Amino acid sequence: MSNNTNPNYFRLGVFVLAAIGVLVAVILIFGSGQLFKKSFVIETYIKQSVTGLDTGAAVRFRGVKIGQVTLIGLSGDIYEKNLPFIERRQYVVVRMQIFGEMVNEDLIKEFVQNNLRAQVKSQGITGVNYIEFNFAPDSKDYPPLSYLWQSDYPVIPSLPNQTDQIISGIQKLIEGMNQLNIDGTQKKFDALLTNLNLLMAGSGKGNEGIIQSVKDLNVVLARIAKVTDNDELNVLMRELVGSMVALRQTITSIQGDSAATIENLKQTSEQLNELTRIASQSPSSLIWGEPPPRITLPMNGAQK
Repeated sequence: MSNNTNPNYFRLGVFVLAAIGVLVAVILIFGSGQLFKKSFVIETYIKQSVTGLDTGAAVRFRGVKIGQVTLIGLSGDIYEKNLPFIERRQYVVVRMQIFGEMVNEDLIKEFVQNNLRAQVKSQGITGVNYIEFNFAPDSKDYPPLSYLWQSDYPVIPSLPNQTDQIISGIQKLIEGMNQLNIDGTQKKFDALLTNLNLLMAGSGKGNEGIIQSVKDLNVVLARIAKVTDNDELNVLMRELVGSMVALRQTITSIQGDSAATIENLKQTSEQLNELTRIASQSPSSLIWGEPPPRITLPMNGAQK
């Protein structure tokens, strides 16, 4: 009976070894050879809920996958076992395996000083969460969580997830609205409306308001339109043009008379200068000589 069963055991053993070999090959092929990749472990601490984040979740840097989550636990079970339960911080400890060359702690500290942070993000509408690494410019608003234990691996500080940030922003908005003086603002608004009503309708005590001013302006505009529609404006323009022509002719006539008068005065001045010269050279000629011609002062621009 044993001779008949030995070949079956041998075949079963060969089948099991072949199945194990196929399984190893499948892991190597579909695992992209990650078993032989260099890697190192880092961790982060999160104070909020990590619902939807499971072991094996992707770890990405700016959307590029660089590792996976290997452990999710509580700091009370990992680092704070010796503390009373009430004194435990109970942070969520997330450990991640990062594929790539080994990075020392000094380099990780430099990255952290340059605001490298870890954040739980949701992948689309599936609800599957992953860890995203990025350099956050607003990390100063979220200081790293404090802890007293010596961590087993380098620590990257975390940021609150996007949902918590939105809720925190809404809470800050509500707190700001609560601090507003609603009653004082309402009183100022009522006073503004009262002043606007007075400005529009007037107070009836010397202040007729904008509405009455608009009515008066409409009356003035109607009167102007009435004047421009009649012939009175054309008559007024013709009279104005005639007055301008007469004024120009008068000015021209005065300019001509003034020029003739100046010429006569110039001739009279020359004759007086000649008489003065003769009197200074030969005074006796004024007595014994012939009388000089009669000088006629200019009258109306003519010489008699």
